[in-house]
Amino acid sequence: MQGSTAQLVAFLQPWQGRWYGSTGKNPPRSAAAEMETPLLGLSLLLVLLAVGRGSGVVAAWATSLGSCELVQSTADCTRRWLSSVPGNLQGDTEELLLDVNTIQVLGNASLLSYHQLRHLSLTKNQLELIEPGTFLSSQGLHVLSLADNLLFTNYSLTAAALSTLPALRTLDLAGNRLTENMISVLVWNLSSLESLSVARNIIMRLDSSVFMNLTQLLELNLEKNYIFEIDQAFEGLQRLQRLNVAYNYLPCVVEFGLTQLRVLNVSNNIIEWFLALETDDFFELEVLDLSHNNLLFFPVLPRQSKLHSLLLKDNEMSFYQRLPNGTSLADVTVQFLLIDGNSTNVTTVSLWDEICHSNLSSLRFLDMSRNQVWYLPEGFLAQMPSLTHLKLNQNCLETFHLSEGNPLAMLTELDLSQNQLVELGVEVDAGDVLPNLQLFNLSTNRLQAFPPGVFTYTRKIATVDLSRNRVDLCPQPAVTGKTESPPCVDLRGVKTLTHLSLAGCGLQGLGGHPFQGTSLMHLDLSDNHQVLSGDLGWLQDLALTLQELSLRNTSLSSTAVDFSAFNGLMCLDLSKNSLTVFPTSLGALKLRSLDLRDNCLPALPPDIVRMPLSESLREVYLSRNPYNCCTLGWWDALQRVEGLQVPDGQEVTCSYASRTLNPRALPEPVLQSCRWQTADLALLYLVLALPTCLTLLVAFALIFLMLKQKLLKMVKSRCGVSSSY
Repeated sequence: MQGSTAQLVAFLQPWQGRWYGSTGKNPPRSAAAEMETPLLGLSLLLVLLAVGRGSGVVAAWATSLGSCELVQSTADCTRRWLSSVPGNLQGDTEELLLDVNTIQVLGNASLLSYHQLRHLSLTKNQLELIEPGTFLSSQGLHVLSLADNLLFTNYSLTAAALSTLPALRTLDLAGNRLTENMISVLVWNLSSLESLSVARNIIMRLDSSVFMNLTQLLELNLEKNYIFEIDQAFEGLQRLQRLNVAYNYLPCVVEFGLTQLRVLNVSNNIIEWFLALETDDFFELEVLDLSHNNLLFFPVLPRQSKLHSLLLKDNEMSFYQRLPNGTSLADVTVQFLLIDGNSTNVTTVSLWDEICHSNLSSLRFLDMSRNQVWYLPEGFLAQMPSLTHLKLNQNCLETFHLSEGNPLAMLTELDLSQNQLVELGVEVDAGDVLPNLQLFNLSTNRLQAFPPGVFTYTRKIATVDLSRNRVDLCPQPAVTGKTESPPCVDLRGVKTLTHLSLAGCGLQGLGGHPFQGTSLMHLDLSDNHQVLSGDLGWLQDLALTLQELSLRNTSLSSTAVDFSAFNGLMCLDLSKNSLTVFPTSLGALKLRSLDLRDNCLPALPPDIVRMPLSESLREVYLSRNPYNCCTLGWWDALQRVEGLQVPDGQEVTCSYASRTLNPRALPEPVLQSCRWQTADLALLYLVLALPTCLTLLVAFALIFLMLKQKLLKMVKSRCGVSSSY
């Protein structure tokens, strides 16, 4: 408490004499006024101390003054505007975090008080120099993070300081504008290192001298440099298991022979060739990431390895044995000329046969999306019996064949979307085809039909995406004069199917019961303009199981669908339709999300907040409707519903006299005009008629008074004579 009090007094001291303003000179004061400022300061101090005993206010003030947060043996001094290492922390501090400060130099005495230090982080400072004796009192340091500093300025002196750390295991030098020569000097004596990051520097070329002494290194991060050549830089790193060279400028990887490596990331380079060393040695490689490169051919992989994940996304790969024009390159080979000093080696590689020598029996994840593959060679997938995830989307595939006993028996996810598929081939009387498949994405192809019963073979199928194919669902209505029914997709009886997308399939008036026997919970029918024409009994078949339904852009009118039976529905998309009235059947549902964008709604029901719907609704989309600015009572009521969000609320507008206005800030003249328009007509007529009636009554009274004597004389003269008394 005494330390906190001292810091608080130090904080208040500069304010003494400034209570009158921020000018440089104090105005003349009386004797009483001279005593007022210190008394006021002392009063504030006493109040803060009294309150701070129970609420931690003093601790909060101390933190704002640049002190560190202490948690057991960790001192967190992040973002404290420190220009030097604080020397008043606990001597048994093991972890010291000094990130995002303004420290420029670590002096010989900076860490003298911290003999137990194990972890030191100085990320995002302005560090230019670490003096050679800085770490002499912290010999047990294991983790040192110096990322995003300016160590290139005095790297040789900093290297001398690092060489005094015999137990250092992890070093982060990322973002310090270091060249390969600087890095070689900095890590020369760090033989104990197990993890090194030199990412985001200006490394261009690596040879065997850079990491020569790092014999214990397990992980090396070189991403986001300018590396265009690597010449045996990793040959001496016998324990290296994880190597990241992503986001560089490597043109190829040839004679890859790091047998001990488990994870290799060379994504986001300009690699055209990947050739593993021709050897029967066993490679420990488990993950290979070659995505986002310029690969022309399927990589030549190690013959024996533990490879389970192969990422080849976004390249220029294709297979060349069979070309679209009917020619064959089966016997074509490529020769690589490898020049190493005075020796020259010529390696001959077949464009396809080489892959047959690689054992891919352990491969589980293969991503070949966004390439130029238009066919798969025979036997290609037969080498991958353990494959569970196959992504071939965004290629040029025209056919894809499935067969009983094929190597895809373990497959759980298959993505063939965005190809040019016109046929999905299955052998006649095939039994178990894709028996473990759970997700099948065939969207955006040219499919019109499926092999009969294909989904009955996939006993675990849960998600199917057929969107943007010209498919129809079975059963098809009989067409007069035709003996054969048009091709269709039969989903009936697929009990495991829960997610189905049929968006943009051109569906028209579904007949029969195409979803009978399914347990669909998510159904997307958007962008089918005529899907709701005709009998809608097929939709009622899903009333008990459906939870999410999209009818976006289906020409839906307000009375087309009765939603009252969909008690389990939670998300409903009715956007881009022609709704002019809020469907009354929605009022009793327990929706959590409702999308009404892009319709023709002038207003929502004024009592919408009293419907059961408002109790469960958590988000509603309302923009791009022609709401009437004078009937916004429902809008104000929705704003008061607790827990309800309108994500597009800033886009909601209303119309008034051909003007588009913001309903949250209507001008006062518009509000007044709306009050007149929405007033009770009977009351309005009464208000208008009352002055007229009063005016006529007054006029009649005045006329009567003015003509009273004349009227009486006229009555007497015509209606009677004087009588005797």
